[in-house]
Amino acid sequence: MRKYRYRLEIGASMVAYGVILTLSLWLINHDMVEGTTWKTMVSLAPMLPAFFIAASVLRHLRRIDELQRKIQLEAFSIAFAGTALITFSYGFLENVGYPKLTMFAVWPLMSALWIVGGIVSHLRYR
Repeated sequence: MRKYRYRLEIGASMVAYGVILTLSLWLINHDMVEGTTWKTMVSLAPMLPAFFIAASVLRHLRRIDELQRKIQLEAFSIAFAGTALITFSYGFLENVGYPKLTMFAVWPLMSALWIVGGIVSHLRYR
């Protein structure tokens, strides 16, 4: 039952994020929003469902058993350390002429490493 609740929460939050992100980008790219304050608010609107995504992950971590928490902690640790090492390394490479990367590259990297960390940790306790 817990697994389904999490999937529903995160799924609904992800759909809301996608819809609000698409609407936000459309409004800004078609000059439908006037003024810096409104543009800022519309630009940040996708962060509201992103907050619910984060909250659903935290609620899920509180619901799972100790072994699953340990696996997730290791997965998060791998993702955190890996993201730090990769982004810092790339930052140094930017100093010697590599193209600048947007901060939007960090979250997909961290997510990918979280998945890899989850697989590695899960296999360790199998």
